Amino acid sequence: MIEERTVATPASLRVAVWLGVPAAGAGLGWLIHYLLDWILRIPFAPFRSLLRQVERLGEPQATIGALVVGAGLGLIFAFYIDREALTVRVAGTEVVLTRPGVHRTVPRADITTAYRDRDHLVLLDRTGREVAREPFLVGARRLAALFGTAWHDQDPYAEEYRRWVPGLPQVPAEAEALFAARQRALDKHDDRDVRELRTELARLGYVLRDDRKRQHFRRADQ
Repeated sequence: MIEERTVATPASLRVAVWLGVPAAGAGLGWLIHYLLDWILRIPFAPFRSLLRQVERLGEPQATIGALVVGAGLGLIFAFYIDREALTVRVAGTEVVLTRPGVHRTVPRADITTAYRDRDHLVLLDRTGREVAREPFLVGARRLAALFGTAWHDQDPYAEEYRRWVPGLPQVPAEAEALFAARQRALDKHDDRDVRELRTELARLGYVLRDDRKRQHFRRADQ
């Protein structure tokens, strides 16, 4: 019988996100409404025209509107947080990574290193290339038990990274163009483009680590 082991984001945490974040948003909306007169006295207050329109509403419409808008924004944030609710399942010859909208299967034999990079689970093969990088909020202890000897408390290649800046002589033109495009995507908070360009650079043998919109890279073994 094949042993199967699973580490998942606790259901209680996901429920807390879906209930707590909208509630916090509603509370913030009520607080802004309560402090509206004071906020509008601030010359550089954002969304002044919108706040002026709220001020003109009568009661209880203004309070109800503030609560509904705040809760709605909270639901949006909860949706993006829940997208990082990853489940890692190790069974037989496969490691399966699933979260809302994502289902990835990685051959277990391809994984020689696993570690957490801030809030991401990273899996590497024997050449040091990334075979998976997924957001994960569960503690490292449970992951260490799941991956066994492949688990590392930190990136074993941490000392090999260097910062990318335009015009590095060892970076060929194709990779240079991808790095430049990805830097623009980082600056614009275009997460989709950031991920896709990471994948393109990985095909060229580059492994990336971001630090406050700065790209650091190393070359994997060829």
